[in-house]
Amino acid sequence: MFAISVGEGAELRPIEPWQAEELLAHVERAREYAGPWVPFTVKVTDVESARAHLQHFAERQAADTGRFYGIWLDGTLVGGVLFRIFDTAVESCEVGVWLEPSAAGRGLITNACRVLIDWAVDQRGMHRVEWLVSSRNDRSKGVAKRLGFVRDGVLRESFPWQGIRHDMEVWSVLAPEWREARAEREAGEGRD
Repeated sequence: MFAISVGEGAELRPIEPWQAEELLAHVERAREYAGPWVPFTVKVTDVESARAHLQHFAERQAADTGRFYGIWLDGTLVGGVLFRIFDTAVESCEVGVWLEPSAAGRGLITNACRVLIDWAVDQRGMHRVEWLVSSRNDRSKGVAKRLGFVRDGVLRESFPWQGIRHDMEVWSVLAPEWREARAEREAGEGRD
């Protein structure tokens, strides 16, 4: 299995069905913080539902239509990133993220997303990477902005979740924009 550093003491790596108990423990810590925005953090309630969720993504990875990765901080699963949609035919994918409060503010999600998007654009030829977010979720919109995504528009009241119809904002970054921003970031890091 691979592990990629995404910050001091933090690594990104796949999370698989055999890790259902670890996912459940994480979800229980993250539920209140992420639950208003991330459906699986409400739907995963026991080891069986955690395993089913991870199996679903294992099958999607095998079909090359989605992927699910965890972020570990000092050996504890604290969040993750995923490709909710991964469509090589149209060269488009959607990134999703979640975190528990103990790991917030460390740049872990931003760093992990950079790893995923670099791979999607450079290795898999994705042209468009999307970020769908509730208009009410300012933290997630902030990450999209930091990553250089552009707000394309709003799908009004398109997502019913927990008794609220959320306006969903569609953000995106195109491969040429991503490469240019990365080159600028790397050139800036070289001047430090």
